[in-house]
Amino acid sequence: MAFKPLHDRVLVRRVESDDTTKGGLIIPETAKEKPQEGEVIATGEGARKDSGELIAMAVKEGDKILFGKWSGTEVTIDGEEYLIMKESDILGVMG
Repeated sequence: MAFKPLHDRVLVRRVESDDTTKGGLIIPETAKEKPQEGEVIATGEGARKDSGELIAMAVKEGDKILFGKWSGTEVTIDGEEYLIMKESDILGVMG
């Protein structure tokens, strides 16, 4: 992939959600919500302070993350759908 996010932005691939509930009911595509969980694919260098000093990113490629419901901008790169979001839109890293 030939895409590198700038500054404090992160490229994320959504993790697919289950097709069934814990009780065994099948959820149709039209009733599914988009997952709020994803994998970091690429990161920018980080934000800069007013002094020009670089603030390192808290996430790295391969991290599993949770993000807000309305976070990011959907883009298609090389036929795959991704989200581009600011690092501040990420709620946490899953261990």
